[in-house]
Amino acid sequence: MTEVADDTATELEPGDEFDETADAPARTASRPWVFGIWLIVAGILGEIAAFALTMEKFHVLQNPDAVLSCDFSVFVQCGKNLDSWQGAVFGFPNPIIGLIGWMAPIIVGVSVLAGARFPRWYWAVFNVGVAGAMVFVLWLASQSIFDPFIRTLCPYCVLTWAVTYPVFFAVTFRNMAEGVFGAGARRAGRALLPWVAPISIVLLLIVFGIAQSQFPVIQSLF
Repeated sequence: MTEVADDTATELEPGDEFDETADAPARTASRPWVFGIWLIVAGILGEIAAFALTMEKFHVLQNPDAVLSCDFSVFVQCGKNLDSWQGAVFGFPNPIIGLIGWMAPIIVGVSVLAGARFPRWYWAVFNVGVAGAMVFVLWLASQSIFDPFIRTLCPYCVLTWAVTYPVFFAVTFRNMAEGVFGAGARRAGRALLPWVAPISIVLLLIVFGIAQSQFPVIQSLF
């Protein structure tokens, strides 16, 4: 993920990204390949996690006593998460949100690789979407860890968290660097872009550390 910075840095000068008069060769040379590929990969991984959880939910509905493929131990499983009210916050299983929502990074990533040029409002709206996903998965993580009924780490949920964090940071820092949030944010965005992977890893480790402090996650696997 740290490559995002180097690749993005080769884009047009700040403010030029939205200049539709730029010539085709310049646009091709400045195309953020790594950023686009990462969005596609992250979207695919998110879709895999959402699809797997959806299938597991079907199994539970067909047989409430079924042992799910993602149930590795008392503290590492997805059964309790799927059975909890937090697993269907809006009245339907959360994985359905993932099946729909993860299409967005894939579409944007493919469009970026194809050389599409989006206005500031488009990137801002996309940023709001990934920010919403970030808030939602952080809330679900806190519920998974601290709710006395759950107190587990769901493997497919963790996969979702692991791709949501860097997608949020990559999109946000990239937008800052490209002036989507104003000229004042460009310098900070460029400085933060190389730290997308480290920040994401640290955040994930913090979540794991908090979970381990609340219940024996690692010990339950042996």
